[in-house]
Amino acid sequence: MSKDKDLIETEDDFFSENDLITVIDDDGREYVFEELDRIELDNGKKYIAVVQVPQNDDEVLTNSNEMIVLEVIEKGGENYLLNIEDEETEDEVGKIFIERLSEEYGFEFDEEE
Repeated sequence: MSKDKDLIETEDDFFSENDLITVIDDDGREYVFEELDRIELDNGKKYIAVVQVPQNDDEVLTNSNEMIVLEVIEKGGENYLLNIEDEETEDEVGKIFIERLSEEYGFEFDEEE
């Protein structure tokens, strides 16, 4: 299903109370994300919705602030974030997050975005 090269190790526990998550990609680059929400589906799969936090002035100008939905898996006792390969699953999970965030923050998302 997934290849190890697609895994991104997280420095934070999936169920911690941290709002910021630092991830390190395969090339050793660090990225900081703000956690928006997390869910565990009936099938046991875990997902997290995040938005990238700009780390410098250039990133503030170029950051799209788009919600990113990632699968959370455990491998060797560590949590990893994985891109969702299946477009249908990504859309389904994204809609769940949009509904939850709309209810929590009282705003609507444009379906076209």
